[in-house]
Amino acid sequence: MLDSLFQRFGEEGGAGAMLRRAAAHARHAGRAALDLIYPPSCIACRRATAESGVLCAACWASIRFIERPYCERLGTPFAQDFGQALISPQAMADPPAFNRARAVARFEDGPARDLVHRLKYGDRIELAKPMGRWMARAGAEVLKEADVLVPVPLHMSKLAARRFNQAMVLAQEIGREAKLPVEACALERVKATRPQVGLTKVQRAENVQGAFKVGEAGKLLLHNRRVVLIDDVLTSGSTLNAATRALLRGGAASVDVLVFARVVTGA
Repeated sequence: MLDSLFQRFGEEGGAGAMLRRAAAHARHAGRAALDLIYPPSCIACRRATAESGVLCAACWASIRFIERPYCERLGTPFAQDFGQALISPQAMADPPAFNRARAVARFEDGPARDLVHRLKYGDRIELAKPMGRWMARAGAEVLKEADVLVPVPLHMSKLAARRFNQAMVLAQEIGREAKLPVEACALERVKATRPQVGLTKVQRAENVQGAFKVGEAGKLLLHNRRVVLIDDVLTSGSTLNAATRALLRGGAASVDVLVFARVVTGA
């Protein structure tokens, strides 16, 4: 309604500008009223904060953000800076199917792990906004070269139980930040797999073998396009490798990976 009023009065002197200022004041007043009813709190520990959708100083300090220097393929941090872009021994010995992986933080006990679990298991969908914003910054290098975002899909049985796909809501937020389209239906999960928790690396790979495919419609969407595959966590890489292979078979030109958190062995 406000948009139509802007269009109607936009040419009548300063009427359009006045309406915009009034709308901005109304939004600010609405946020202030909500803050009185629901005081802003840390999205991880729920301590009081100055504004909504942020971490408190203690949680911010305790998150182990991943920054360079790190392996250019796996995104795992190096203990020291060697002064040039390098590939880790792990990436050389067992190269992933995807080109590059990037993550915001290490997946360890603390705020990063709490945020992932609250989004995935606690129905805290509003957490996708700040998490997606951080992912867009952490993955800026791969996003600027991408054509499309593809979230890792859930099997229909799991989607029905959980009611939403955490990778999808993260991809939507990243897409808004990076101005990239999200193709949620390009990749399908056709095999119901058991939980990966507690499985060895070999068992994880076997568990997701054949779990993904790109249908005929997906092939049209992905043909010769550079894909960034979105998920919440990277652990052994088995799920993301299986999804990447399916995307490449489906016609994607390349696949990079962007997650909120990743496991770092020996961290």
